[in-house]
Amino acid sequence: MSDEPLTFNQTVQAITEFIEVAIHTILYVRQIYPADIFVRRKKYDTPVFQSRHPVLNEYISGAVKAVGDELAHGNVDKVVVVIKDKEQIALERFIFSVETMIQVEGYNKDTSVDEAMASTSLIQYFRSFLVKLNMIEAQIGQMYLGGDVSFAIVIELKDDAAPTHSNTADPPPWIPAVTQHTTSGTSDDAELHMIRAVNTGIINLSLAVQESGEKLLREEQRRKAKKKPPAEESNKDSKLQ
Repeated sequence: MSDEPLTFNQTVQAITEFIEVAIHTILYVRQIYPADIFVRRKKYDTPVFQSRHPVLNEYISGAVKAVGDELAHGNVDKVVVVIKDKEQIALERFIFSVETMIQVEGYNKDTSVDEAMASTSLIQYFRSFLVKLNMIEAQIGQMYLGGDVSFAIVIELKDDAAPTHSNTADPPPWIPAVTQHTTSGTSDDAELHMIRAVNTGIINLSLAVQESGEKLLREEQRRKAKKKPPAEESNKDSKLQ
């Protein structure tokens, strides 16, 4: 930790690391997997939960590495953690929006940027992100699908950007996303809730959660079904009349 202004590379590394911590937190608080596969840790001076499942961790770390590679090139527009049902229908999208505020030449990327945030301040912001994230159930309710939910990590690049690995001999670290899982596949009746935002002076980062129209419709139907009186009670009432 330092009170010196951040460099470009430090900012990329810090945001990439935070996104990885946040993904584990999202999976825990939305109960995508059983609680017993998570272990309690401490990060940014606040308790967090981290998956201890090797295959899951490999998927997350691989996706986050791709995020870091693209973020370093200024290509990232959004990173989306999409929660989906067994039919692959998006129910929730946790959206990390990124905006690179300054252009830094390669030889200056390890030089502190004037007016940039210090790493100590950024850690405090990350802590507040996680506190808000841990309280998200109070804002958007519980998931009621049990073991029928899964997730995917989607990287949305800027319109004119191509994946940096596309011009190499290595296989791409991702596959094309299902449109309905992306922010461009959002329906008009979806609801967006802002969680937190930070301007580092180098890269802006915000986190929001979006409830899909399909999720909201299902919850409305579930509420109506709970309000409907049982058939036997309805029959008794009609006989009394």
